[in-house]
Amino acid sequence: MTTATATATTDEQALAELQREHGPALLSFLVGLTYGDRQRAEDLLQETLLRAWQHPEAFDAPYESMRPWLFTVGRRLAIDARRSRLARPAEIGDGVLAATPDPADVTDRAVATLDVRAAVRSLSPEHRAVLVQLYFRGRSVAEAARVLGIPQGTVKSRSHHALRAMARSLPGYSRRPLSSAA
Repeated sequence: MTTATATATTDEQALAELQREHGPALLSFLVGLTYGDRQRAEDLLQETLLRAWQHPEAFDAPYESMRPWLFTVGRRLAIDARRSRLARPAEIGDGVLAATPDPADVTDRAVATLDVRAAVRSLSPEHRAVLVQLYFRGRSVAEAARVLGIPQGTVKSRSHHALRAMARSLPGYSRRPLSSAA
C-alpha cells in the first residue's frame, strides 16, 4: 500500500477556466472591499485562486457555480487582511522620519536643561525647595514635608504653584494650555 506524499490540487486547466469565468467579477467585488485599492484586490484575487487550487474538493460540491464559494473565500481573506493591518502599528512616511530629531544629537537636550534650570532659579526659595525634594531627590510628599518641616498640604500646594509658574515660563514645553485661573 502506498501513500501519497503530495496534496491533491486542482487541475491547471480547470483553474484557468475558473479565472476566466469568475475572475473579473471577483476582482470587481474585491476592489469594493478594499475601498478601491486595486493592487490589494489583485493580491486577494490571487490568494483566492490559490485556495481554489489547494482545495479541489470545492469543485465537487453540489454548487451550480463556483462563484459563491470564491466570493466567500475572497471576502474572508479581505476581512483577515484588514484585521491584520489594523493590528499592526500604522506605517509612517519618510517625512515624519525627516522631522524627528536625531537621538544622538544632544543639542536639544542641553538647551532644554538650561531652560529648566533658569525656570527653577526664577522660583521663590520655598517653591524651589519643594521641587528639589520631590523631583530632584525623589522624595514622597510625606518625606519632603518632614525634611522641610512643613505640613504635607503645604508641600502639595507649593509644588502645584511652582509647576504652574514653571509652565508659564517654559511655554514651548507645556503639553496642554494652562487655564487663566492660577
